[in-house]
Amino acid sequence: MELSQEQAGPASGSPLPAPSRTPTPAWAAADGSVSASIGGLQGYYNDLCMEKSKEIKPFILQILQGVDEEIEKGSVGITLNIAGNSRSLSGERVTGEDFWILCRVLKNNSYINGLDVRYNLLSDVGAYYAAKLLQKNRTLKHLRMTGNKIENKGGMFFAAMLQINSSLEKLDLGDCDLGMQSVIAFATVLTQNQTIKGLNLNRPILYGEQEESTVHLGHMLKENQCLVELHMCKHDIKNCGMKQLCDALYLNRSLQYLDVSWLSVVSNNIEGKGLVALSQSMKTNPTLSHIYIWGNKFDEATCVAYSDLIHTGRLKSDNTDVEPFVVDGHVYLAEVSNGLKRHYYWTPGYGEACSPSSNAGFSLAPVGQHL
Repeated sequence: MELSQEQAGPASGSPLPAPSRTPTPAWAAADGSVSASIGGLQGYYNDLCMEKSKEIKPFILQILQGVDEEIEKGSVGITLNIAGNSRSLSGERVTGEDFWILCRVLKNNSYINGLDVRYNLLSDVGAYYAAKLLQKNRTLKHLRMTGNKIENKGGMFFAAMLQINSSLEKLDLGDCDLGMQSVIAFATVLTQNQTIKGLNLNRPILYGEQEESTVHLGHMLKENQCLVELHMCKHDIKNCGMKQLCDALYLNRSLQYLDVSWLSVVSNNIEGKGLVALSQSMKTNPTLSHIYIWGNKFDEATCVAYSDLIHTGRLKSDNTDVEPFVVDGHVYLAEVSNGLKRHYYWTPGYGEACSPSSNAGFSLAPVGQHL
């Protein structure tokens, strides 16, 4: 399945989203001026905004100033963090036009290997710019787009990019309202791409009862021997889809989390038979080490199966989000606060934010731990 930038749009054949060329209001910093002496990424950003008649955003200048200071210290492997839900941004958000300028700034930068732009105002247009950047930049290893509503068209841009890019290792498109077409496109592309170690496809917008996307992802896992994380929360996976994934786990020897490293099926619609099949796959797949199942439908056979896995030591208690207990001779499962990225959407007010059991994904795929 070959995907071009032109083919990456919806099936209706609508054209690529093009950046708006309409000048925005005259640029201005918080105090009404920007020093002409600034250099580095700040200076490049400032000059591009002036050249393109775009507004200079003081919060972006401030963030780039911090990156420039890290570069001056000799730091490498820097993550550029412009998360829209960060307390430091005080409600500011990156727009599609802001991201167009930022992508030009980052195109040839060799110091930044991570970009976190979660929960901003990036639509499919922002996805287009990000995909174009990743076709040219070979330094970026991880990109977090979480919460930007890029939808199906934006997802298709990223799927097309993965046919070309051979350096990106982690891509987070959770809560981006991906569609069935783009999820299937990722499954197809990843049968060939052997660079991506972590992919988050949480909470797509899927319609239909045939579980086409799960079937394609299962087929991909039979072919792909690189993927370490594959997040599939809220895919409405049912028993039939779970069987497809279990069949893949019998063949895959790099998977540990249905990421080809660990498996998370939290908050789907899997019932007893499918969950028992998943537990059985751990007995034949020696690599699979983390399973998170809370939010699905547990019958007694499921409770017994996972209790046995935990008590025999095949599934360590820190590597799952359930804990067995017995009442009147019957086994039940209770939820425990373990997870791959327990503090994915929030940071605790006290205590350790990155404990191994709460954020197991960081130890499984350490690239871009801030993602």
